[in-house]
Amino acid sequence: MLKIAYHPIYKHPLPEGHRFPMLKYELLPEQLIYEGTCTKANFFKPEIPKDNHILRVHTKDYLKDLKQLTLNKRAARKIGFPLSDTLVEREVIIADGTIKASTFALTHGIAMNIAGGTHHAYSNRGEAFCLLNDQAIGARYLQHQKLANKILIVDLDVHQGNGTAEIFQDDPSVFTFSMHGKANYPFKKEHSDLDIALETNTNDKDYLNILYDVLPKLITQEQPDFVYYLCGVDVIASDKLGKLGMSLEGCKQRDEYVLKTCQSNHIPIMCSMGGGYSPDIKIIVEAHANTFRLAQEIFF
Repeated sequence: MLKIAYHPIYKHPLPEGHRFPMLKYELLPEQLIYEGTCTKANFFKPEIPKDNHILRVHTKDYLKDLKQLTLNKRAARKIGFPLSDTLVEREVIIADGTIKASTFALTHGIAMNIAGGTHHAYSNRGEAFCLLNDQAIGARYLQHQKLANKILIVDLDVHQGNGTAEIFQDDPSVFTFSMHGKANYPFKKEHSDLDIALETNTNDKDYLNILYDVLPKLITQEQPDFVYYLCGVDVIASDKLGKLGMSLEGCKQRDEYVLKTCQSNHIPIMCSMGGGYSPDIKIIVEAHANTFRLAQEIFF
């Protein structure tokens, strides 16, 4: 059975001007249940994890400042959301969702988190609406529990996974692959193990041809026993924060290829949803829903 992390706190209300990006966390599970792709049995409710899981990735001082709301003004400003107890609680619960989804993926081949993909969170600071790096925390959990050795992170959000790159720099046990918009945030990028920076308005054909060429080579080269997939839908041409030229169908084909590649190679995969900021909320929900539909079709 497809297992999906979801908690009501994912749709935590924010001040005016920040609310729109959170709306998808309410609408997406409703859509999946309404259309019959999922039932309530597919969803599990994550909790607050133990600090030691987070501290394998993030520094003690940073986690303490988050929990006590004592980040300095400059550090808090870089996060972008107004800092609050509920926001921090939301972020640690998202991390637990990814930890638990990772263990479900080992059993079922795939598992997902409605939220997550917080790849701008560094080991010692947050950026761009990301406080804690959920997939990095999940990866370290699997390694600590000796459930995985070599991990491949496939980050296809339109923005580079700069925090993920920093966390795993010089660590050969986790290979970081980021394919992103060249002209997008972050404007000062970190060095992933493999970065592919795409030109503005890159279309479906060009994008997919690169992915079709690169991903099988990475699987062969790195021989991962677990894949984390950050499947942001901000690659779509209508996205307010993306500068690529992909269609809704092209984004679906991207997800289909990644999931089928993992399934055919018998590599468990955990998916975090990442970004999506098209002005029409229906496009965001449809693009994300496609990923869940494909997971059901390919794995179950």
